Amino acid sequence: MFINIQPISNVLGALLVFVSIIMFACIPISWIMGDTMMLPFLKSGLITLALGSSSWYYKFKSNANVNKREGYLIVVISWLALGLVGSLPYLYSGHDISFTDSFFETVSGFTTTGATIFTDIESLSPSILLWRSMTQWIGGMGIIVLTVALFPLLGIAGIELFVAEAPGPTSDKIHPRIKDTARTLWFIYLGLTGLLILILFAEGMTFFDAFNHALTTMATGGFSTKNASIAHYTSPLIQYTLAFFMFLAGTNYAVIYFGLKGKLKKVYNNEEWRMYVIILLLSVSFLTVVLHFDQGLSLEHSFRAILFQVISLVTTTGFVTEDYLSWGSAYALVFFVLLFTGACAGSTSGGIKLIRHLVFMRNSILEFKRILHPRALIRLKINKALVAPKIMTHILVFLLAYLFLFVSGSLSLTLFGLDFETAIGAAATSIGNVGPGIGSVGPVDNFAHLPDGVKYILSFLMICGRLEIFTVLVLFTPYFWRNN
Repeated sequence: MFINIQPISNVLGALLVFVSIIMFACIPISWIMGDTMMLPFLKSGLITLALGSSSWYYKFKSNANVNKREGYLIVVISWLALGLVGSLPYLYSGHDISFTDSFFETVSGFTTTGATIFTDIESLSPSILLWRSMTQWIGGMGIIVLTVALFPLLGIAGIELFVAEAPGPTSDKIHPRIKDTARTLWFIYLGLTGLLILILFAEGMTFFDAFNHALTTMATGGFSTKNASIAHYTSPLIQYTLAFFMFLAGTNYAVIYFGLKGKLKKVYNNEEWRMYVIILLLSVSFLTVVLHFDQGLSLEHSFRAILFQVISLVTTTGFVTEDYLSWGSAYALVFFVLLFTGACAGSTSGGIKLIRHLVFMRNSILEFKRILHPRALIRLKINKALVAPKIMTHILVFLLAYLFLFVSGSLSLTLFGLDFETAIGAAATSIGNVGPGIGSVGPVDNFAHLPDGVKYILSFLMICGRLEIFTVLVLFTPYFWRNN
């Protein structure tokens, strides 16, 4: 058999053991907060630990290598397994949640989508709220990347896993060794999360709320502890702070690293980051003026509302401060388009990623030049480096696959009786890992009313979007399962 089950079993086991530790960590929180979730988390943790330990030690071998096929299988199987075991705290919580809803909520958490089935979030146990936030924080940088950082403990080479799971196509290198790269990413991620917790607490949030919102902000996840999301907090300072950290979370972590090292020229010269900033500036400036005169809101209120919502959607965080669908159909259309942008590659955001848009647009413009000068050798450059033809092919196929999933997903949802607007909104927000969409899954709505079949389709789209599509779809090709 050309696929080696042993490393798949070992890595999957290690991941489940790690998740069980997070579940056990929620037990003292349950005790401190005085809710009734100590036993449910104990049960969930023991089941996950038993499954993980059995899988980890199945034919354990410390020097196993992971090839491409096994790497893709590990990533996809791991995310499915996380969706299953992560559902346990919800099922045991006593909140009367079905398996379908538990699975949907868990997948939404680990994929940092932020779509929720809960209609009254504030009635949930504090430890359940923490678990929701933790699933997003873990999924933010990718639990597989975390495992890569811990591979010296496992003794397994993890380069193929990082390739399969790393969020987006990026050529910026922080460190030549993959485990050190993963560690660096996580130190930045952890540091920014800790800083945001302190700032939000100082600005008036309770420590519990500050902790949860910091986790889901840096993960670009969007789960909140309040029914009204960030609209619950009327403080402009809190909203501006979250907007800034969402902007950071949507930035390539290599760019953040260079910024922290004082290499500002490298930051400025990154063409994708410049495109990111320009799109935000133009979108916010134009929409602020339009909203100010159209809705009669003050200039500051208009600016803050647009700034927050544009950054939230572009970075696929999904926090909301306003019901932007109530502003009119034109705004709904603009925000729907933003569901397809995505922020920078190498960030925790979902979506198509701006680097793909940049390469596609640049190459499309150059194609006109090639038509006029058919004998000229005209090559595309990004960040002063030539873009290889195979990368162009990869991006074009990715865009086509993304469009195919969106269209087929939308059509599938209409078969369950969803209206056209809700179908395209739910499909777009799921594959883009955003959270709120349009139609009946808008910024002040949730996904509880959707049929079970729709929730499973959306869960599949969320996993496809989080794993950059190819990681999942390659498993459905005959080439993947052939020996040659």
